[in-house]
Amino acid sequence: MKWGVVRFPGSLDDGDALHALADVMGQDAHILWHKDETLGGVECVLLPGGFSYGDYLRTGAIARFSPIMKSVAKFAADGGLVIGTCNGFQILCEAHLLPGALTRNRSLSFICERVFLRVENASTPFTRATKQGDVLRLPIKHGEGLYVAPEDELRQMEERGQVILRYVDCDGRESDAANPNGSMRAIAGVANERFNVFGLMPHPEHAVEPMLGGTDGLKIFQSIAGSAR
Repeated sequence: MKWGVVRFPGSLDDGDALHALADVMGQDAHILWHKDETLGGVECVLLPGGFSYGDYLRTGAIARFSPIMKSVAKFAADGGLVIGTCNGFQILCEAHLLPGALTRNRSLSFICERVFLRVENASTPFTRATKQGDVLRLPIKHGEGLYVAPEDELRQMEERGQVILRYVDCDGRESDAANPNGSMRAIAGVANERFNVFGLMPHPEHAVEPMLGGTDGLKIFQSIAGSAR
């Protein structure tokens, strides 16, 4: 599968994503510069974590206007697969490719830890290598990860299955203590209505090798790679 990893000024995890895809998984993965106006025939676009444009104004607010985002939006509108991790998730929300928004953590502090996530919908291109109810362990590192959306919209998203990942404890149970940033309904990852755009605050690219603490992140990337076959 051919992947394009977008590099914005201030991107932090583009190299890690490239390593996970190309070196660990053997995928055809390349960097796409934020000023590029074409995607080079990729089959999946990955918007990585980091601090695009220094997080000025608010996270993702400037990156959404990068030249490449017009191509990303068209690619998504045509049914192409797009995944955004952490800052990439924030950019996708700012670009209105995903519903809701990411705001300051309820602690008002930066969080860096491993969390447990329950798969709520395993029938998407991003989770089909998992089973509904599976518990994944992935790292998070963010200051603005509190997911918000109007209650009516959240209800509709739940009904349609757009809530893909939810923060839980190690036994897969929801609790306030297991919700690291205070996200509404403990939401960690969502998809659009067509299920071809997916954003999540955790970092699957940091969980692809045992020596880094686990390989649960591979399940996300393997799901996407399998969707191209």
